[in-house]
Amino acid sequence: MTRLASVYDVFAKATARWPDRPFMEVLPRTADVYAIAVEEITYGDAMDEVEHWIEQLQRAGYGAGMRIALLLENRPVYFLILLAANRLGMSVVPINPDLRRAELEYLIGHAEPALIIAIRPRIADLQAAIEAAGIRASAITIQDDLPRPRRDAVIATLTDDTAAREAAMLYTSGTTGQPKGCVLNNTYFTELGLNYVGMGGIAALSEDGERMITPLPLFHMNAMCFSFMGMLQVGGCLIVVDRFHPSTWWDDVRAARATCLHYLGVMPSILMAQTPSPKDCEHNVRFGFGAGIDPKLHAAFEERFGIPLCEGWAMTETGAGATISNQAHDRLIGQSSLGPVPDWLEVKLVDEGGNPVATGEPGELLVRRAEGDPRKGFFTEYFKNPEATAEAWADGWFHTGDVVREGDGGNIFFVDRRKNVIRRSGENIAAVEVESVLMRHPDILATGVAAVPDAMRGDEVFACLNVADRSAAKAEEIVRWALTQMAYYKVPGYIAFVDALPLTATQKIQRGDLKRWATELLDDPATVTLTHLKKRQDA
Repeated sequence: MTRLASVYDVFAKATARWPDRPFMEVLPRTADVYAIAVEEITYGDAMDEVEHWIEQLQRAGYGAGMRIALLLENRPVYFLILLAANRLGMSVVPINPDLRRAELEYLIGHAEPALIIAIRPRIADLQAAIEAAGIRASAITIQDDLPRPRRDAVIATLTDDTAAREAAMLYTSGTTGQPKGCVLNNTYFTELGLNYVGMGGIAALSEDGERMITPLPLFHMNAMCFSFMGMLQVGGCLIVVDRFHPSTWWDDVRAARATCLHYLGVMPSILMAQTPSPKDCEHNVRFGFGAGIDPKLHAAFEERFGIPLCEGWAMTETGAGATISNQAHDRLIGQSSLGPVPDWLEVKLVDEGGNPVATGEPGELLVRRAEGDPRKGFFTEYFKNPEATAEAWADGWFHTGDVVREGDGGNIFFVDRRKNVIRRSGENIAAVEVESVLMRHPDILATGVAAVPDAMRGDEVFACLNVADRSAAKAEEIVRWALTQMAYYKVPGYIAFVDALPLTATQKIQRGDLKRWATELLDDPATVTLTHLKKRQDA
């Protein structure tokens, strides 16, 4: 595959080769949710729409070095604007539609977008966040006329090197504060597409008309980068549904005529819990690609649904610079195997002191490219946070925070996360971010947040709170308030009232002790269960 400089270049090449092929398809169920047309969009039609957006943006004064924030859920127009912005040297900042007041204010103030394009029901929220953040930007819908950008709208670093130019900035949950803005350049995107096409094995992609369906959100690198760039490289069709609907998932897969699909670990667990159907294997899917399946269900899932699942590992920061995947036909199934280390990747496993561990022993995974630029394909930097960037790349290695072990044959097996991150239904949640928001509540004197196990979602959020009123009613009031401040999945599902938190001599939370507390308190009758309140809110 030819290495092209930008996302737009890859799209333009695919359009020139396959103008009449489907680029994206909107299924009836997704169209109904979003009140948009049921349609199949060809590469040629998509190019026409992209050129329209390019013209409109240029006419309004937008150009290189500016950022556009997008809150468009999983609508196809998201990709059309991304491509137009990329052609103009601009960057997109996807906004998670579940974010609420405090989170939106932080993201807008940090990213400093020149423009925000969003769905109409969220415009008022965004305008309030813009005002609170003190950023002179406009929030509009795709139907509105484009306003002129502010005079100081150029914020991204300008460069004549197209490949190195910022294409997007994605926010990831930090472990020591607010989410970090990961700057992703064009090479990050193009290398991901080449990486996917080069995987082979059970995940081999052809140029014969692949059709990929994904329910994953476009504000994550999986759907936005892996799925999108993979399909562009082979002239395939991407079918993005609004979200995962368990009861109708296989109906959508069949309607999409999908040849491959993407998943997160919670999806196979939910699907296996459903009543078996004679139609379970009635589909055209050759493989699924994802992460986090319950090892106990892996073999049973493949047998029941007739789909081999390729488990992989990557992070927003690593992109194609460090991806490990288990796509071999003789792969290890049901053992949490991520596969062998590819020859272009160098890894090192170290203990908490930074010392290499023996083969078979768990250690933090450190990664870098084996030849040439050790950071090729990785994120460029954490925006406005050079200290965190330097820390992540200490000693010339990217420190992942994930604990793995190396087994026989060089296979890497996932063990745990060293970072203080809660993993709920595929979403990474920083405990410190949840604590920061909770401490805004006037009645909370102290708070500590930790993960507790959840059979369906992997982890659930558990909060230990020091408050004067220790009633169940107060716990519910706090959770309902928190739902207005942050995404529903970050809000505590359990609250336990405590007199004090386990602290170090420097008054920092003892995270190990807190996690043990949370696990023990989970079965305490005094702990208030509030998981029933954690539901995705309407836009």
